[in-house]
Amino acid sequence: MSLSPTPRTGPSRPRRAVLALTAAALLVPLAACGDSDSDSDDGDGGGTSAKAELTVLAAASLTDVFKTAGSAYEKAHPGSKVTFSFAGSQELAAQVRQGAPADALVTADTKTMDGLKGETGTPAIIAKNRLVIATEEGNPHKVGALKDLANPKLKVVLAAPEVPVGRYSAKILDAQKITVKAVSQEPNVRAVLSKVELGEADAGLVYKTDAAGATDKVDAIEIPDAQNAVAEYPAATLKTSKNADAAAAFVTWLQGPEAQKILRDAGFQQP
Repeated sequence: MSLSPTPRTGPSRPRRAVLALTAAALLVPLAACGDSDSDSDDGDGGGTSAKAELTVLAAASLTDVFKTAGSAYEKAHPGSKVTFSFAGSQELAAQVRQGAPADALVTADTKTMDGLKGETGTPAIIAKNRLVIATEEGNPHKVGALKDLANPKLKVVLAAPEVPVGRYSAKILDAQKITVKAVSQEPNVRAVLSKVELGEADAGLVYKTDAAGATDKVDAIEIPDAQNAVAEYPAATLKTSKNADAAAAFVTWLQGPEAQKILRDAGFQQP
């Protein structure tokens, strides 16, 4: 009687289990290698996001210093790129509410930032500033104090009241009971400075840092601290950012020693 050949079957269950465990063990190092590659960056954390392209909405008074800061950040984070969009803080807030594609926001006052709580991460103050009176070079009208701005023969330009520097200006003038008939109200501090630079106004209230960047065109008349206002600059990530980790890294960097030195060198005060 012939015997039928024994049919071939797969590995026994114990053997299958051993094979499965062996395969899993081989996959673990491969997965770890994959994670290591994706997380490789310049040491800033946040994985490849450190090399992301960022768009930062920033107050007009930060125009000059942030160009320097942006270059320093890109140098410290190879492969990254920071693009700034400068405008009055109230304009920036409107852009955020309209869904403008951006990653972080820096305003020239806390009031504007506070009005965007649902749109931003937790803000951090990165700098402070104060106001000065900007006059034509040589100060031909001999402006020496805030009270001189009340002279009806003087062409004074101010920022609009909805602009942070405009609110600060109104605050210090009201505190001294000084009435100023402004020849125009501008949308941001740079526009105020420009009017004075071009000789279209005799004087205007601007941030100390803006006047410091135009010493060849205007004179800056100091305002005593007791009569002045302190402008605070909060920075925050935007919740709509597609580069959340990189945006957070940039805001954190603004609070660090390198960025703070750049801000101090430009005349901004310590937070």
